[in-house]
Amino acid sequence: MRDRLLGFGDDYWIEDDRGNKVYLVDGKSMRLRDTFELKDTRGRVLIDIHQKMFALRDTMVIERDGEPLATIRRKRLSLLRNHYRVALADGRTELDVSGRILDREFAVEYDGELLAVVSRRLLHVRETYSVDIVREDADTALLIAVAVCVIHLADKEREGKEREDRENGDGEGRDGKDG
Repeated sequence: MRDRLLGFGDDYWIEDDRGNKVYLVDGKSMRLRDTFELKDTRGRVLIDIHQKMFALRDTMVIERDGEPLATIRRKRLSLLRNHYRVALADGRTELDVSGRILDREFAVEYDGELLAVVSRRLLHVRETYSVDIVREDADTALLIAVAVCVIHLADKEREGKEREDRENGDGEGRDGKDG
C-alpha cells in the first residue's frame, strides 16, 4: 500500500506479495464526509468506508453490501494515543488495533490473537507498507479496510493537533518536534 496516497480523491492499488494488483482503494473527493471504497480488480465494490457524521469522536464505518460491518474509533481512556477499537456489527466482537500507527507499525488482534500486522520495516520503498494477514481464515478485505481507517483517523488527529498548535502560536507540536 502506498501511504502518501491516503488523501481524499486519491486512488491506490494494494498488491499481493508477488506484485499482482488485488484491491483498489478508491478515495472519493467532493463528499461531505471522508469516503473510500475497497474494490476488486474488476471494479466491484467489496467494502464501503466512510466517516460517521455527528459523532462525538472521529469515527469510521465499514459497510459491505450496504450493511454495517464495523465501526472504528480511538479507544477511550487509553494511555496509548495510538490505540483503536473496532466494534463489529454483531455487537459481541471487538478487534484491538495498537502500535505506532503514524509510523505504520501496528497490529490487529482479536481476543489476544494476532490477525494482521501492518509494517513498513521490511520494505525499502519509503511510502509503502505491508499488511500481513496472519490467519488464513481472516476476512482480508475487512482487515485492509481496518488498516485504511485507522491510518486515516490517526493522520486526521495529528493534522488537527498540528493545526491547533499553529493557531495557538505554539512553535512546536505536543511531541516537541517542529510542527
